[in-house]
Amino acid sequence: MCVHNAGRSQIAAALLKHYAGSGVEVRSAGSLPASEVDPVVVETLASRGIDMAGAFPKPLTDDVVRAADYVITMGCGDACPVYPGKNYLDWDLVDPAEQTPEITRQIVDDIDDRVRAWWATVHR
Repeated sequence: MCVHNAGRSQIAAALLKHYAGSGVEVRSAGSLPASEVDPVVVETLASRGIDMAGAFPKPLTDDVVRAADYVITMGCGDACPVYPGKNYLDWDLVDPAEQTPEITRQIVDDIDDRVRAWWATVHR
């Protein structure tokens, strides 16, 4: 979950789908969804062989959070609902919006490291 669901959460979702395959259902959403996924994010992931065709920003709803076992927030603050019994993580990440391709690559690297580490702890 992030604010616009156009960068950070889309990156994390795409990377987790890439690593976990059908082993997990991944959802991403934003508290104020943008009109499209950031094109620099799409290009950066494409350069890594990750196709984001069909990805689009989605609104954050209670149903999305209620259905999740794990909720990873990335800057949505108080807009992200909190429910007892859910596993929450908050990743403090730079928003790739309006960043250079180099900074976006660094953000993707950071998210990639976090996704791999998290997936390694929950997928045993």
